[in-house]
Amino acid sequence: MTAAAPPMSTKALLTDATTVRLRPRYEGSNICTWIGFKHVNYLVEEAVLVHFADSGAPARRLYEEHGLGLDIVALETRILHAFHMDDVAEAEVTPDTADDDRTLGFRVTLRVERGGSVLKAVAAKVRVSLRADAYLPEPTEPPAEFAPFVVDRLGAEGSAGELARIRVALPDGDEDAVLASLTEGRNAYAWKWNIPYPYCHFTERLQMSGYLRLMEEAKDRFVLDRGISIKTLLDDRRWIPVVPQSSVRVIDEAVMEEDLYTVYTVEEIFKDLTYTARMDCFVIRDGTLTLTATGRITHGYAVIENRSDWRLVPFDQRVLGALAGKQSGT
Repeated sequence: MTAAAPPMSTKALLTDATTVRLRPRYEGSNICTWIGFKHVNYLVEEAVLVHFADSGAPARRLYEEHGLGLDIVALETRILHAFHMDDVAEAEVTPDTADDDRTLGFRVTLRVERGGSVLKAVAAKVRVSLRADAYLPEPTEPPAEFAPFVVDRLGAEGSAGELARIRVALPDGDEDAVLASLTEGRNAYAWKWNIPYPYCHFTERLQMSGYLRLMEEAKDRFVLDRGISIKTLLDDRRWIPVVPQSSVRVIDEAVMEEDLYTVYTVEEIFKDLTYTARMDCFVIRDGTLTLTATGRITHGYAVIENRSDWRLVPFDQRVLGALAGKQSGT
């Protein structure tokens, strides 16, 4: 017979640090053997999931027994050293939840060995909500100590004032008019996209990894629109985009097969070395555009020196002009 699992508790979850060794996925090595920012964030996510499991509250049990979906609702990551294919990361997760918090907080550090030394490669902050499932019949009540972190809807921990500020009037007209309104007067690119099920989890809603994929696509679409596509700069000068920092925060839920309007706006170009862009995602509800997620990403460029090395380079006038210029389409 299989022994019954002990009752779940938040004690270890909120007090004990955990460490796990992880490998970045092969899929994330798109240029030479370097791992892109999205898959670095996947390592952070996996470390948090392992922390829940090692603390006696694995995501599967939370959902199957208590109808709670483990949702990462905020993710802020600084990449200090690049990961390569076949690297092994040592991931340390440290709880960071205050007494009055309504989300579970964690700090995640990824370390990697380089030349006999262990380097701090990534520092991340993560917030987690436990979303009560309404899709299937009511499950068993979770232990009372989990209650402060349970929400009926993602973003519910935000203030009413915050939610009011992020609803904007929907312009009259067709899809093109909506996209034009989202980019008018801004150094931005926008597109409409129907949310497919592979980007979702717990049967219905867009998950954090889906927003990371959108953030990566937004960059790709933006530079293509400006005439400096990823392949163009690779072919012309062996330049690749690099990401030292990214963040995404879920404000409201986005549901499978809803139309999502994504806006990528260049906010700041720092000298000729990096630029920061904001991603905002909207759905149409009750005749208004409602923000479901927002985030920021910082990009620079590096030149490929050989199959294992690259170095950062300043933007030239062509790239600066494209980043600062007007949009050529949506």
